[in-house]
Amino acid sequence: MGKHHYFVAVKLPAEVKAFLQNWVKDHQEEFPFGRWVHPEDFHITLAFLGFAEEEMKQKLVRSLPGILGQEPTFTLKLNKIGTFGAVKKPRIFWADTEHSDDLNRIQQKVYRQCIDIGFELDKKPFRPHITLARKWNGDQDFNPEKLTEIGGQLAFTVNEVVLYETHLDQTPKYVEYAVFPLR
Repeated sequence: MGKHHYFVAVKLPAEVKAFLQNWVKDHQEEFPFGRWVHPEDFHITLAFLGFAEEEMKQKLVRSLPGILGQEPTFTLKLNKIGTFGAVKKPRIFWADTEHSDDLNRIQQKVYRQCIDIGFELDKKPFRPHITLARKWNGDQDFNPEKLTEIGGQLAFTVNEVVLYETHLDQTPKYVEYAVFPLR
């Protein structure tokens, strides 16, 4: 049995996953990326843990209900598409949400708790996004002028955070390990 990686993320409702899946179907030809994310794997990462020792993982599972259970549900709105990496050959294609103080507060609480338990986390600033695809694979360079609003301004309620386990050998590859409801 291989070692799995773990991450804490905002779980997206089914209607958001379906909206994004339809958007991808309508625009996939226009954006020739090498690997498209399975719609069931859409999420917003709050903290990437990597491999997690069982004791640390269980500490996190025991502690997050007390932290997240005090947080009220909140609304996010899909915003626009964008990329990470080189402008001409981006490595990540994403959709984001409008700025949310609620999302930032939850991310900071989860991040601090993970650090307090002993996880070594990425120190880059939090950039909430939903990865849609990876690795530009076009014959031409990527045209950043094609980056627009994703359309519809779809709003959705965030009511739970999930600790996901990664299974690289299956599709979809993210499995819910533990679920933490918001108040």
